[in-house]
Amino acid sequence: MIIIAEAGVNHGGSLDVARRLVDEAAGSGADYVKFQTFNADRLVTSRSATADYQKRNCGASSQLEMLRRLELSRKDFTALSRHCESAGIRFLSTPFDVESVAFLRDLGVDMMKVPSGEITDLPLLRAVGATGLPVVMSTGMSTLAETENALMALVEAGAPADAITLLHCTTEYPTPYPEVNLRAMKTLSDAFGLPVGYSDHTVGIEVSVAAAALGATVIEKHFTLDKAAAGPDHAASLDPAELRELVCAVRNVEAALGSPRKLAGPSERKNLTVARKCIVASRPIRKGERFSDDNLTAKRAAGGMSPMMWDFVCSCAAPRDFETDEPISL
Repeated sequence: MIIIAEAGVNHGGSLDVARRLVDEAAGSGADYVKFQTFNADRLVTSRSATADYQKRNCGASSQLEMLRRLELSRKDFTALSRHCESAGIRFLSTPFDVESVAFLRDLGVDMMKVPSGEITDLPLLRAVGATGLPVVMSTGMSTLAETENALMALVEAGAPADAITLLHCTTEYPTPYPEVNLRAMKTLSDAFGLPVGYSDHTVGIEVSVAAAALGATVIEKHFTLDKAAAGPDHAASLDPAELRELVCAVRNVEAALGSPRKLAGPSERKNLTVARKCIVASRPIRKGERFSDDNLTAKRAAGGMSPMMWDFVCSCAAPRDFETDEPISL
């Protein structure tokens, strides 16, 4: 299972803060730390309004104003990629325009991320597909038909069809629990036969842990150094301690999913003889006496016959004397 620690724009436009986010992500045990690569002037118009959660958390009057403050330079991303390498965590960033796709490809990312808002951006999808890299695509706000159209665009442009992962997602920050709809993960899996994961915008870690238990192959979660900081995503993000808790919980769930085979595991086999009952004498039984409900009982005792053999044993006679509580043998 891949865990993506989503730094996003929680650096607030500061390379130093971004480096600290890399260090926290690496320390948490996440597989990737992910940022967002965009040019504000190419992404939105000057008239683009902010979402309600952006107004609450940023106070910006327009998306352009907000995004200009949150933009990192190409030089910054090059430095972050190198910092990730030295910190021992893989670098990833979401491109929001065709030029950013080319930049990240040349920077050496090992997969491409398509965010929910770009699932209907055909030129971007074609550019992502043309890289030939594995793709992780979020599906927030989308229908199955829109998801299918995006998949077709990616594959026709060159994305490997067997290396695309869909992330179920609800595009609201934070996401209300009743709108999470984790069961939609199975819908996506059944509809497209692709690996499915979850991009989590809820408060806390429990929904990500539940997604892991439902078989998510990728978990993506925002994190920040300060939940109270000004910015669009801080309030719906984990702090570093919570990120470490999330990674630990997801790894435990991943290990616990184990095998679909229903067998006694190695650690429990040793308990069979002490936890299960066997057939024992409920009173002294003499050789030749017929076994019956009157002289047998089931108790925990080592070395006896399973109570599932009860009817067979009751059809037999005692081959020797048995004392009270002595396991029956034939």
